[in-house]
Amino acid sequence: MFERFTKDARAVVKGAVEHCARTGARTVEPEHLLLALLDREASRASFALASLGLSERRERVARALAEARRRAGLSQADTEALAGLGIDVSAIVSRVEETHGVGAMAGDPAAGDPAAGEPVAGGKGWRGGHRPFSRGAKKVLENSLRMALAHGDRHIGDEHLLLALTALPGLAAEVLADHGVTYESVSRVLYGGGGEAKAG
Repeated sequence: MFERFTKDARAVVKGAVEHCARTGARTVEPEHLLLALLDREASRASFALASLGLSERRERVARALAEARRRAGLSQADTEALAGLGIDVSAIVSRVEETHGVGAMAGDPAAGDPAAGEPVAGGKGWRGGHRPFSRGAKKVLENSLRMALAHGDRHIGDEHLLLALTALPGLAAEVLADHGVTYESVSRVLYGGGGEAKAG
């Protein structure tokens, strides 16, 4: 499948691996793909994101992803839903971090235990620096092919990765939607139509 990726799409995948390594995460997640997309310039996805006003909000998106990571991947919507049930996620995160260190729920490398094979700050991470793609990130890559084919494109561009991120349920899609970037809005900017090709 990777032979179908354009130069821009390959750069996003490489950037996602770099974001993963920088944070010390165990696997490349959809959120790393989103951060790598936000780093791009002069590509179809960057055009779509700029058209939707997201390029000026990059830091807010990065902060929202970091906060969700600190909450063990719970989105703001998840946090609010739990609050409706009387569960204060912020209090839980604070208590866990008091006991185990800042970032403990995120799998932060600073909270890692080298004796247990966990990465530590400044370490090479998992398996000598190799980080596999999570099931969610693989699904984004697979659905990017579906997006390309649905739009009659022979190659997978970074715009197809963006479409796949917005189409699949998860933290990246929720954070994008919170900033006004949805599958429908991206499709409209890129193709001038609705989002009938949405994959799941």
